[in-house]
Amino acid sequence: MSDLLIVDAANVVGSVPDGWWRDRPGAAGRLRDALAGVAEHGLPDGNTAVRPPLEVVLVVEGAARGVTGIDGVRVVAAPGSGDDAVVDLLRREGSGRRCAVVTADRGLRERVERLGATVLDE
Repeated sequence: MSDLLIVDAANVVGSVPDGWWRDRPGAAGRLRDALAGVAEHGLPDGNTAVRPPLEVVLVVEGAARGVTGIDGVRVVAAPGSGDDAVVDLLRREGSGRRCAVVTADRGLRERVERLGATVLDE
């Protein structure tokens, strides 16, 4: 079973003041596209918290819910809170594998660390 990398799209997109708020779906789509090679090649900085081949999951919420997946990146649209969706996904699919979550959200960090995931800053 491959390692699991979950990316909190709203938190990662929101950390860069590039006008993302004017086009939330576009910003989430650009993030999704930037993650495309990670499943096969791993994290760009050589971080070994999770290793390829990876299952990469981008969790989107709000206006970005219409973003779809591409090869190498599955997109999960949170029905409510993106943080809750990340935690639910980790509980459902994280057992028995190494997992990492990309977020800077302190509350989410604590929740996923309690479940055994490594947290990576965006």
